[in-house]
Amino acid sequence: MKLTFLGTGGGLPSPTRGVSALAVQMGRDMLLFDCGEGTQRQFMISPLSFMKVKSIFITHFHGDHFLGLPGLIQSMNFSGREEDLFIFGPAGMVDITATIATLGEFQPSFNICARDIEAGERVNLGRCTVTAIHSDHTVPALSYVLEEPPRRGRFRVDRARELGVPRGPLFSQLQAGKSVTVRGREISPEEVMGPPRPGRKVVYSGDTRPTEALIEAARGAEVLVHEATLDSTLSEGAWEYGHSTARDAAEVAKAAEVGTLILTHISNRYDDAAVLEAEAREIFPNTVVAHDLMTFTVRVRERA
Repeated sequence: MKLTFLGTGGGLPSPTRGVSALAVQMGRDMLLFDCGEGTQRQFMISPLSFMKVKSIFITHFHGDHFLGLPGLIQSMNFSGREEDLFIFGPAGMVDITATIATLGEFQPSFNICARDIEAGERVNLGRCTVTAIHSDHTVPALSYVLEEPPRRGRFRVDRARELGVPRGPLFSQLQAGKSVTVRGREISPEEVMGPPRPGRKVVYSGDTRPTEALIEAARGAEVLVHEATLDSTLSEGAWEYGHSTARDAAEVAKAAEVGTLILTHISNRYDDAAVLEAEAREIFPNTVVAHDLMTFTVRVRERA
């Protein structure tokens, strides 16, 4: 699983940061979380292809999070897309998508399947699920939790050998969930496999003040991508406009016991975001400030 930060700025783009867009690659599938202005261009200067995006999840309807949809959809159309595109977002997503599909007498060559979702609703995408949770912003907004299904337990080589299973194809069959027969005895996978292990979990905050709901949703996640619009000297302004500081994000990450905190939605007042990274690391050392086109590989982290 790879995260590519196509846009990491908050509110307005800057010479070095586009606005919110996060691509998640899972095998051949790609999801997009938020789609700020110019997202299709960000795709073009990245190693990714926007044609591989299957589903888009919008957190809320401030322009820096969704106004890239018309350009992205029309670029997909000009490039000959035929595959259905699924778009999810808060109440109003269906109506907004219908409007986009008629701009400039535009007639898309593919189906755009939009759906309004609310906090607590889960979307099953096969390889993973995406669950919407409530965000505390100035307009109705959502955060999202991406989770893989549980992984198979570890193969216990020592136990297999005790049972007389020879190394080779029979090991592979047991790991694939198939029983094998050795010297007339059937050996089931349950005898040589450890307990199932959790799949990977990534949480994307969108725009929000820190909340207990987000802490609970992010608990034990491999990665928390959290907005950090401002530093804590400007916390009053951050909270007034429904945002978090870098310190707020770090406190959420620490309370949720996540693996890595990645800060995004950086105000364009910061030419250098080192102050935000330093502030967060005082509380949660494993913090990174995202920059445009940064790629982060989400590795499996053992969790209880």
